[in-house]
Amino acid sequence: MNRPETPSALENNAPESLTSRRRFLSQLACGALMAIASPGIVPAAVRHVYGGTGHKALSLENIHTGEKLNLTYFERGRYFQDALVEVNHFFRDYRTGDVHPMDPSLLDILHDLKGRLAVAKPIKILSGYRSPRTNASLRRRRRGVAKHSMHMEGRAIDIRISGVDVRHIRNAAIALGRGGVGYYPRSNFIHLDTGDFRTW
Repeated sequence: MNRPETPSALENNAPESLTSRRRFLSQLACGALMAIASPGIVPAAVRHVYGGTGHKALSLENIHTGEKLNLTYFERGRYFQDALVEVNHFFRDYRTGDVHPMDPSLLDILHDLKGRLAVAKPIKILSGYRSPRTNASLRRRRRGVAKHSMHMEGRAIDIRISGVDVRHIRNAAIALGRGGVGYYPRSNFIHLDTGDFRTW
């Protein structure tokens, strides 16, 4: 994999743990609203609600920015909108800083995957949202990057978990039977998306 590019000044000043919603939202309110209101940006639809109406929380780490996010995003049958705003920023295109709404169904897949794996370690995020500019750049440099990648729709993520073999993660994701599951053992990550169930 390519070496991560130098994080922006915003990323260098980001808190190590993003657990304070009030502080985080006050810093991001303008940027998130501008990104959501930008031409050509279509909010990701909530296509499925998995796992009933219980409490859902995640622990995540962005390998490019070093940011960590620990939050409850769903409880009593509803998604917390302030938590989704945090998630959108966390999954931003780190190369351009572009923010896009992420499909909450991805969070449900991660939540249920972690339960199936029975691990407490944070899920490491390699790639979340990709702007069209970033996706085009990656297509020129790497094989296997889709022209119409679901990353550009906020419907795909690439992950790994420290100490857990990616083959084990793949098998657990396939057992869930939801969305796309891509296996990349040479690069040590799993692709997950909210499209039709399929594997590669």
